[in-house]
Order: sequence, then C-alpha cells, then structure tokens
Amino acid sequence: MKNWSSLAVLLVIALAGCGEGAKLLQEREDGGVVVYPFIGEQGPMLSSFRTNALALMKEKCGGPYTILQEGETKGRTRIVSPVEGAQETIQERRWGIQFQCK
Repeated sequence: MKNWSSLAVLLVIALAGCGEGAKLLQEREDGGVVVYPFIGEQGPMLSSFRTNALALMKEKCGGPYTILQEGETKGRTRIVSPVEGAQETIQERRWGIQFQCK
C-alpha cells in the first residue's frame, strides 16, 4: 500500500509541474520577463519549459534577443488531494529570465 501512495504522490507532483508553462510576465516594447516552472532535482536549465520560454522571447522580439539576467523567482505553494482524505503540499519553483530585443 505504501508503494501505491508514493506513486500517487509522484504522479501528482509531475502533473502539477505541467499545470502552467512558460509565460510572459512583464512586457516592454523592447523586451520583458519570462517565467517558467521547474522541478528542483532537474533544475531550471533542463526544464522542458525553458525551450518554451526561449521561443516566447524570440517571438516577442521577432528574432534575436539578449538575456540580461535570470534566476529563481517567487513560486507558489499548492495543496492537492491525491487520495480522498489526504492532502499534499506542493512547492512550485519558478525561473525568471529578463531579456532585451536586439
């Protein structure tokens, strides 16, 4: 039974990471800030959402851009119920990239 509940928790964590992908958080005429979620063990550079973030920056700029700075930004905490009567708290981590169009 313990293996089953561990599997359920891992599944919920994996699905929670897929809940929201990369998005343009701040937009300026010449750039902005893109954020995306990542899993701690995997890290922000290997996140599948990083590719989406880079594509958003390229789309916004219509071509090349320069990354001005990047780092971990404020995430969020969610409470989910993978099994009836049980609750899990999931800490979602996010990575931000400030960029400027060339």
